[in-house]
Amino acid sequence: MRVPLTRLALTAVLAVPALVACSADEPAPAGAGGGAAAAAMSLDAVVPVPAEVTPRDGAGFRLTADTRIRAEEAAADGVARQLQAALRPSTGFGLVIGTGGPENAITLTLDADRSVGRQGYELDIAADRVTLRARTGAGLFAGVQTIRQLLPPRVDADTLQQAEWVLPGGRIVDRPRFEYRGAMLDVARHFHAPDEIKAYIDLIAQYKMNHLHLHLSDDQGWRIEIEAWPELTKRAGGAGTGVDGEGPGFLTKQDYSDLVAYAAERHVTIVPEIDLPGHTNAALSTYPELNCDGTAPAPRTDTEVGYSSLCVSKEVTYRFVEDVVKEIAALTPGPYLHIGGDEAKATTDEQYGTFMKRVLPLVAKYGKTPVGWHEIAAVPLPDDAVPQYWGTEPEQPDTAAAAAAGNRILMSPANRVYLDMKYDKSTELGFDWAARIEVKDAYDWDPARRLAGVGERDILGVEAPLWSETLRTLDDIEFMAFPRLPAIAELAWSPQAERDWDTFRGRLAQQGPRWEAQGVNFYRSPQIDWK
Repeated sequence: MRVPLTRLALTAVLAVPALVACSADEPAPAGAGGGAAAAAMSLDAVVPVPAEVTPRDGAGFRLTADTRIRAEEAAADGVARQLQAALRPSTGFGLVIGTGGPENAITLTLDADRSVGRQGYELDIAADRVTLRARTGAGLFAGVQTIRQLLPPRVDADTLQQAEWVLPGGRIVDRPRFEYRGAMLDVARHFHAPDEIKAYIDLIAQYKMNHLHLHLSDDQGWRIEIEAWPELTKRAGGAGTGVDGEGPGFLTKQDYSDLVAYAAERHVTIVPEIDLPGHTNAALSTYPELNCDGTAPAPRTDTEVGYSSLCVSKEVTYRFVEDVVKEIAALTPGPYLHIGGDEAKATTDEQYGTFMKRVLPLVAKYGKTPVGWHEIAAVPLPDDAVPQYWGTEPEQPDTAAAAAAGNRILMSPANRVYLDMKYDKSTELGFDWAARIEVKDAYDWDPARRLAGVGERDILGVEAPLWSETLRTLDDIEFMAFPRLPAIAELAWSPQAERDWDTFRGRLAQQGPRWEAQGVNFYRSPQIDWK
């Protein structure tokens, strides 16, 4: 397992509740910030592209050994420390967090105009000061990611770099198009350890994605501890589980809570998924009573789908589901709990309806909003339920009907945003059953025009799933996600009118050196001029 040192170093700093700042007169390491002069980044080089960008003529803001970070409210202090932790290793500057005047300081404050909403921000960069305004910590965090991208790419290295640390002058006013911008990581087909999941959280958060959906159970493995049903992780999370038997492991409750907290520090909400009633062979092979005939099938490590189902007619099934929902809901402060619902080919339509009629209210009973793959829209839904569209066709009547009834839709069309699809026929990882998805394919579409009957106001957001049948390492995760994930992040964050493939190609190319500094294993798409 490889975790880039940049992320490990940042993790270590953020894990300390009260970072000890350098004193204002502490000397910077020799040469820090000097030499290797380079032109400042452009104000419009950011991914995702901001809503409003107004460059300012003249000198930008230069970080020096004397630059401070000011958090004007206590609620801004945590984000200020994250900015400090991100910039210190490469610049060598103390970037003391404290009070004093705004001159030669980066000021974080919660007094932004209401127009930026709860997730947007305003960034003003003058020669003598930088002011980042938002209405919430999430907005400040988004603005910090923009600040990072406006500095030379070497700022993301974890060792001292020689560079001119200059922010270009001007003003950015930014807000997201969709409130939910997500990635999904499948840890059921192949388990990915907590450090790998944390590394992925760091990467998606840099591009203003704010949800991580964890696919925790499937036919090949069960990856979350459930105290009421302890054999699930002992047997279906142990050795020999996963595709080809190569993906064992599971999250203890403490592991999961630690991930939830880690994500929350980065303003990312964890969305847990237990796939039901199909994709359940891991549970069925562990507990015979969950099968209609009381006989446990053999464990499966292949990639077939659609053959498994909980027994819809047995009461023990609903006791099992309620126990699982209850325990996971208690561990999850976020509003959503995903119940799967896809590819339930081993149930009849009537059985599927009977099951969902019992299960959907259980999610609400434990205080969560149900999310499910779009097949759940075939049954009557609670008003707040969220169907997640993963199809490839331009029409899906049940999903359109759910939108017409007032349900918000999460857009994940497999032929546009499934990150496990191959880039081209030579890609060694992934599949191509939905499509081969190059960067332009992932970027050049409009969620509000993708599915008949589902318009802008019907969409909760966009999510990019990454299934793990062919993945084994963090390198594999990164290779399949980058550079497509930033393309999808821009699609979900930026105004449609501001998105343009030709300008995006140029901005994405500038992310390459940043990923190299971070140690990210990315695909060098021939569609992008990485030079």
